[in-house]
Amino acid sequence: MTDFAHDARLATDALRDLFDPTPLQRNDYLSQRFDADIWLKREDLSPVRSYKLRGAFTAMRKVREAQPGQQHFVCASAGNHAQGVAFACRHFGVQGTIFMPVTTPQQKIDKTRVFGAGHVQIVLTGDYFDQTLAAAQAFCAEKAAYFLSPFDDDDVILGQSSVAVEMLDQLGRAPDLVILPVGGGGLSSGVTRYLRGVAPDVAYRFVEPLGGASLLEALAAGRPETLVGVNSFVDGAAVARLGDKTFALLDWVDPAHVLLAPEDRICITMLEMLNVEGIVLEPAGALSVDVLPDLAELIRGKTVVCVTSGGNFDFERLPEVKERAQRFAGLKKYFILRMPQRPGALREFLEMLGPEDDIARFEYLKKSARNFGSVLIGIETKAPENFTQLFARLDLAAFPYRDITNDGILSEFLI
Repeated sequence: MTDFAHDARLATDALRDLFDPTPLQRNDYLSQRFDADIWLKREDLSPVRSYKLRGAFTAMRKVREAQPGQQHFVCASAGNHAQGVAFACRHFGVQGTIFMPVTTPQQKIDKTRVFGAGHVQIVLTGDYFDQTLAAAQAFCAEKAAYFLSPFDDDDVILGQSSVAVEMLDQLGRAPDLVILPVGGGGLSSGVTRYLRGVAPDVAYRFVEPLGGASLLEALAAGRPETLVGVNSFVDGAAVARLGDKTFALLDWVDPAHVLLAPEDRICITMLEMLNVEGIVLEPAGALSVDVLPDLAELIRGKTVVCVTSGGNFDFERLPEVKERAQRFAGLKKYFILRMPQRPGALREFLEMLGPEDDIARFEYLKKSARNFGSVLIGIETKAPENFTQLFARLDLAAFPYRDITNDGILSEFLI
């Protein structure tokens, strides 16, 4: 056994002071669908509903062993890392100061405070995470506290490797393939470092959100690079820059083995897992399941483990998730119609709708000409081909329209 594998085992054993191993569950629905043996490593069922507690606890434990007098820990996070740090602070009875952006949803603030149980102070500062991070690091230096990185820390990486230790123990053998979500790289670097040492035949696929491909960018450049823009929808994995330490452990990855998941497609996966399996996943937690259709040929007949990394989903976002899923599936569209200003024009349009077409939005915008008015229309239907038929009828009747479903600027202002 390598030194890292030995340390990973010790780290896993130490976690038992906090919680039992998260379940490794065979999923019959996915296994039948893809003709494979598919297992879910349910990190969404940890005490803080994500794997982040593993790294936070391990790093805090090792710091306290090396510096017994260290009683103050600081982090910057708007999500799962904050909750993991808060839980660990309560366990060790130490002080925690958690910096969060001002825009953090109240639900996440409240959960972090509950997990800390009087041991953490929450500081809301900065409109953007970079501002929050800078404030946290400045405070940390001033107070001689210890800054706990969410991923770019050797002990955090060691803690996340415990996912792999449990996985092998629970499965009783090495899987053929492990599918890992990637944000800053802490989970993927820890899991692969352990498995490559004790189960070298395991294959991997890595999944990033399309709007936050920091691993793919780093592999292309040969070093971590800061992305110009990041889509924040997959907030648990939308990281602008991979960690230096994590990249040093992931630089062997074949870029062809990094898959990108469109944010709106992830919404379909989230709803499917909720409605079919009763499993609540946050966007980042659904990444590993989302790419299974892309890997259908590869995984047939294989044993596959998908790490579902988190389930901290705010149900107030459910309407947005449903909307994104419908639009990606081609079941909902928005368009601007130039409606003739004459009696019977509206009735004529309504008669063009098919039996499965429902109006979800209808709003007069303004008169764009003396004889025409612009109307914003949202239509939901049961099959994508219904829109092809509707648009054909509109063309035949000479009703001008513009599909704005995928027009980011117009959608932002009008929808």
